[in-house]
Amino acid sequence: MEIALKKKEFIPVSPTLGEYLETFGRSFALPTIYEDLHRFTNLFPLFDREGNDTLWKTVHYDTATREDLNARLTTIYAYLKTGDTKVVDHLHMERVDFCDFGNSRPFRIRIVNNFNDNYDHFYVKVADSSRIYGLELEHILSPNRINYLVKGNTLIEEHIAGVPGDVFIRNYFQHSDTNRVRVAKEFVKFSERCFCRLLGDMRSYNYVVDITPDFEETQYRVRAIDFDQQSYEGRKEMYLTQFFAENRAVVNLCTELLNYPTMQQYQNEERTLIARRVKVAQRRLDALFECMRADEISTTDKTVQLAEELGEYHQTDAFRNCRTMGDIVLVNLTISIEKARR
Repeated sequence: MEIALKKKEFIPVSPTLGEYLETFGRSFALPTIYEDLHRFTNLFPLFDREGNDTLWKTVHYDTATREDLNARLTTIYAYLKTGDTKVVDHLHMERVDFCDFGNSRPFRIRIVNNFNDNYDHFYVKVADSSRIYGLELEHILSPNRINYLVKGNTLIEEHIAGVPGDVFIRNYFQHSDTNRVRVAKEFVKFSERCFCRLLGDMRSYNYVVDITPDFEETQYRVRAIDFDQQSYEGRKEMYLTQFFAENRAVVNLCTELLNYPTMQQYQNEERTLIARRVKVAQRRLDALFECMRADEISTTDKTVQLAEELGEYHQTDAFRNCRTMGDIVLVNLTISIEKARR
């Protein structure tokens, strides 16, 4: 079953969510930047090392604009990394890329250290409530920490390193030194994390694979990098990674190497870990759901549809009284945790 999506509307940050972001250190008092990044004079396609179009475009600015943006972007980068707005003279903005293909219309900023030519990236995007909820749920419920900042309609995100999922599937699956069983295990656990917190649209180009050499075998971790579809769509299949054509090779790998009891074991392991994270971060999660349950982050039709489909999927009436996507996520998370305790 192949799933197609339309671009979703941006959902502004509500006052309640803004207070949450302030309380938990996600807001910043720095100059606005997103609109000014559009002051480019030219843009050119960006190709990867193999000559393929990346769908990003490198933008060019006149000298005065570039100097102005350089000062602000290096200050924002320093604050994102250290929490300090001190001017960092040994950093400069080397390149800015723009992607109008992505839902959040992001700019990717490359910052270079003048002393050693080492570079890093961060992103400037339109702030969208459902994406912010997705980032927060990832930070709280997954094994991954997420670093981002919000001001008004601007979202600043740290780069998440890893091999893009589509590249990993294409180039690593058949490597002799790839532990395919461990890869399959991690994809099962990643899929379970996404479904428990209803993160949708996890097709191969919306996640990366972090590869870590261990003392005997290589470890793998799949990490989401796109959070625009956090509990937005009404079809439950949107939250089940196996229904995307781009993940077909992953599904085949899992069914080839893992039997059903083993898959259930890995799913239960992941639910148990999520339950422990909930317990550790209960105060923060309660505050987040207080905002999320009051926020309208999807349409009424999609909310009703998802509640009905998940009720049927879990064979429960627990979703019957859900009025918002926040309600649905909380119920789905609660049911998932209860399954780990059985």
